[in-house]
Amino acid sequence: MPTSTRFVVAVHVLAALAINNGKPLRSEDLAFSVGTGPVVIRGLLSRLNDAGLTRSQMGAGGGALLARAPERIRLLDVYLATEDSGLFATHRTEPCRDCVVGANILQAVAPSLARARQAMEDELGRTTIADIAADVACRAQPSVATSL
Repeated sequence: MPTSTRFVVAVHVLAALAINNGKPLRSEDLAFSVGTGPVVIRGLLSRLNDAGLTRSQMGAGGGALLARAPERIRLLDVYLATEDSGLFATHRTEPCRDCVVGANILQAVAPSLARARQAMEDELGRTTIADIAADVACRAQPSVATSL
């Protein structure tokens, strides 16, 4: 079952904004970096804006900017801003209540899924966009430009 790419693409966008040091980036430029269309980027920017992670600068030379310092944007903030559904999907239809497994499986698996989600959220809460941007910058080849 495929999962959403919104979170990782949003991290990509925010890292690009952080690396660009306060220079606004157009959705077309971000889309080029991500390898997607500007409409996808604008949809993500809308979610990120609603969460207070980005803002828009209008007019000539305008574009998207970080709304807070990259050190203050945790990956957990990005995850919560971009993902709609729970981490784990359950059955599309209700399991059979006449079966011992079907009648009890969701309650039996719920505690493990809750612990797994908490562990993921704890990890995402420890990493910031500044951490990701610094890692990207360290990995960049010397011949690669430091901005978009």
